[in-house]
Amino acid sequence: MTVLPAQPYKMSDTPINALFVCSRNQWRSPTAEQVWRKHPMVRARSGGTSPNARHPVSAADIEWAEVIFVMEEKHKSRLMASYRNLIGHKPVHVLDIPDEYKYMDAELVEQLQQAVGDILDLN
Repeated sequence: MTVLPAQPYKMSDTPINALFVCSRNQWRSPTAEQVWRKHPMVRARSGGTSPNARHPVSAADIEWAEVIFVMEEKHKSRLMASYRNLIGHKPVHVLDIPDEYKYMDAELVEQLQQAVGDILDLN
């Protein structure tokens, strides 16, 4: 099974379904969802890899997503372990954002805007 490498997208006229994932869906991924749901070319959802997450990532979330953004490499590993067959050839991007921010922290928002914007070619 191959996960596509990180590369910029050429956006079409249709919004892209972007899933943001962290561990507990408490700070980082909900911030990403909030930041990107306002963009007209992105439909955003978030979830967590932990069973104790506010919204645990589901098979339906994976199927819905066209692109998946995880905060750390461990989140990608957990998704691959649980949803290898569903992820298929969907791109999974590791943002390398550590768990040291609160919800809507200004520095976190800036990192998410820059990194996701660059990947989706929206900056």
